[in-house]
Amino acid sequence: MTGIDPVAAPMASPAGAPRAKDDPAAIEKAAHQFEALLIGQLLRAARGGSDSWLGAGEDPTAASAMELAEEQFAGALSAQGGLGLASLIVSGLKPR
Repeated sequence: MTGIDPVAAPMASPAGAPRAKDDPAAIEKAAHQFEALLIGQLLRAARGGSDSWLGAGEDPTAASAMELAEEQFAGALSAQGGLGLASLIVSGLKPR
């Protein structure tokens, strides 16, 4: 084992290459992930916690399937423009 702490050591990047925090693709990806997370939270809050959407009560398998469906739906919504938050975040974080 080396004495280098991988968390504290800075990542080496080729000269002239944009750093990860300045990479427009990374910024856009993170913005869409954040928006998808927010949409997923809104969907969970709208569903409530006591009854399932199908009215069959709480079944662990159905709850897991519903969570997965909400996650996929939120990701799809965000990829298609969603609430417009991702574009606002990207424009606010663009390097000047």
